[in-house]
Amino acid sequence: MADVAVVCGAGGALGGAIVDAFLARGDSVVAVDRHEGEPPDGVRHEACDLTSGDDVFALWERLAGDGVAPRWVVNAVGGFRAGLVADSDPESLRFLEDLNLGTAWWSCREAARRLPEGGAVVNVGSRTGVAGGAGAAAYAVTKAAVVRLTEVLAAELVERRVRVNAVLPSTIDTPANRASLPEAAIAKAVAPAGVASVIAFLASDAAAAVTGAIVPVYGFSV
Repeated sequence: MADVAVVCGAGGALGGAIVDAFLARGDSVVAVDRHEGEPPDGVRHEACDLTSGDDVFALWERLAGDGVAPRWVVNAVGGFRAGLVADSDPESLRFLEDLNLGTAWWSCREAARRLPEGGAVVNVGSRTGVAGGAGAAAYAVTKAAVVRLTEVLAAELVERRVRVNAVLPSTIDTPANRASLPEAAIAKAVAPAGVASVIAFLASDAAAAVTGAIVPVYGFSV
């Protein structure tokens, strides 16, 4: 029987690659994002506001009601806004708190309540969250919070044998980044499929001994 992976943020470039990685090894996928859509074979699509704890709870209740029991959960939602602490405003801070930390938090809450022994959560942080510099203050801080959430939840679930890890991409070769970054940066970027392969490994029995890990996926942009 195929394992079930819940991929949050499945509509993005990285999310789509993660979906493909799970499908390629024969898993079933629940693809979650905020938009309605027509899923490919082997994929159940769920529209959900992942910034809302109530909506995420309702999503997991629907899955449980339909007899869907996920084993793997990936939190790949994220957003970026540049800015300095001195120039920040409440709306921008709340936006990034909700998008980067809130989506991971509510998904992790339901995973913590429901995943079986042998299950795993993989959060997507950012290199900026552990090596932040000037220019992306709220983004760096909210991604740093995803790292700490990963470490805390790994400790909370260790006795239940549910693993929690995070990957830290640097620059990912996406259409949005190609439109906004210089060619030199894109030349060192990691393909979405490369990040997805690391995530799929962490959400597999091959990584059964790995929990609480914060894995850099920087490629050659070091």
